[in-house]
Amino acid sequence: MVRAPLTPEQIAAGRRLGTLLRECRGNRTTNEVARAAGISPETLRKIEGGRLLTPSFATVVALSRVLDVSVDALATAMNGEVTAHIG
Repeated sequence: MVRAPLTPEQIAAGRRLGTLLRECRGNRTTNEVARAAGISPETLRKIEGGRLLTPSFATVVALSRVLDVSVDALATAMNGEVTAHIG
């Protein structure tokens, strides 16, 4: 099955997710957070850098747990809605 190209809105949402996760990570290293979430450091770098715009739901959930931010807050931020401080 061929996957349809991402829309500009989906690309922007993926980039917002990466930026938000990077902000939530704070001073922790990519290695530390990735290992705690059960993903590779390279996967986390790709998400944060906007090169992996559609990570799996399981990956997002694992990162939300490690970073102590709710999936709802991440979804709200991805949709471009203003939220209170996350993290």
